[in-house]
Amino acid sequence: MKKYTKQDIIQLVKENDVEFIRLQFTDLFGALKNMAISASQLERALDNKCLFDGSSIEGFVRVEESDMYLYPDLDTFTILPWRPQRGKVARMICDVYRPMGIPFEGDSRYLLKKVLKRANELGYHFHVGPECEFFLFHTDENGRPTTLTHERAGYFDITPLDLGEDARRDIILTLEEMGFEVEASHHEVAPAQHEIDFHHCNALKTADNIQTFKMVVKSIAKRHGLFATFMPKPLGDVDGSGMHINFSMHRDGKNLFFDKSKPMGLSEDCLYFIAGLMKHAKAITCVCNPLVNSYKRLIPGYEAPTGIAWSEINRSPLIRIPSSRGQSTRVELRSPDSASNPYLVLALSIAAGLDGIIHKIMPPEPIGSNMYLMKEKELEELGVEKLPRTLGEAIAAMEEDPFVKEVLGEHIYKRYLHAKKKEWESYCAYVTDWEREQYLYKF
Repeated sequence: MKKYTKQDIIQLVKENDVEFIRLQFTDLFGALKNMAISASQLERALDNKCLFDGSSIEGFVRVEESDMYLYPDLDTFTILPWRPQRGKVARMICDVYRPMGIPFEGDSRYLLKKVLKRANELGYHFHVGPECEFFLFHTDENGRPTTLTHERAGYFDITPLDLGEDARRDIILTLEEMGFEVEASHHEVAPAQHEIDFHHCNALKTADNIQTFKMVVKSIAKRHGLFATFMPKPLGDVDGSGMHINFSMHRDGKNLFFDKSKPMGLSEDCLYFIAGLMKHAKAITCVCNPLVNSYKRLIPGYEAPTGIAWSEINRSPLIRIPSSRGQSTRVELRSPDSASNPYLVLALSIAAGLDGIIHKIMPPEPIGSNMYLMKEKELEELGVEKLPRTLGEAIAAMEEDPFVKEVLGEHIYKRYLHAKKKEWESYCAYVTDWEREQYLYKF
């Protein structure tokens, strides 16, 4: 990772004819926000003097305590390649602070930093690699998104079946120009569905990269006359979009999840980490799968996990251990989707794994069979618990586990829960087209 000084940033802006700088930050629910400043105001921004109204951001603060400051992370400086070549636009990702230089406890990026600091104190450093899926749909004559597509491509199909290939190529070229190392890309199972995987990094940079990735995908799709969505389940009869997260844990350059003397080549710390994730899986689902729509993806028959189990290689449980060993040994959490706030997802997941390590919790035996084909009774006999089936169940599970409140802190915990309860209640009160079709003429 590049390490920039203030003078480096000033020089880069001058040399590259950058006219505007976007100071970006993420709200509590994962939406990327920004304040744009002109190059003439750069030094003020670098001195952490850019002020904004925090009461206008959902989940932040009340009107009477609304003054918030943006502290740019200099190492996140990058020029946006799709913006004008004259008078270019750059961005820096920012931390949010209260007055007097106090970190804002409601800033999810700050929360992830706290969890990673705790891990570092224990001697652990986490590398994280995401697998981000999304849909590319047509827009209507007014430029508004639809769920229409002309293509009928499936898993790993190529042109001419894969009509989104050109857009995906331009997305990758843009990401690489911004410093990403893209490992692979392909058409996914559903028509108009795509996946792009980028190289693992430290956990904070990965969360930043996920936010940048979503911005790039949407921006480049728009240039192709398409609309990119990370909605977990935009279509009812095909697979939804997930964001599998791969974790590895290191000390002094050594992967601590690998131990060639142990069964499956997995260290005790790796097994403890898996057990911690399983212990808190229900409680963190509300954050990993934050929307009413998220639970339309987490149902049997659509290649998404529903049971809290783990396996070596087998892709059907919640947690999978890919076949690579040595420095590539990793734990793959398969439930999260890209509608989530990546800072909160990584903070809770890593904290859950650490809880398993600290308390030396051992996981149950791995499941070798395809769980997609197993009956309810079989799963019950194996002691496999289910993930929450609705946002309402996920909210209840989050409230039942004090671990989540301990990790998130009072501010984030209360505001997040309040918003999700309001969303669930609103959904429950809404009369859908399905209900009218089923009941209007019958009763």
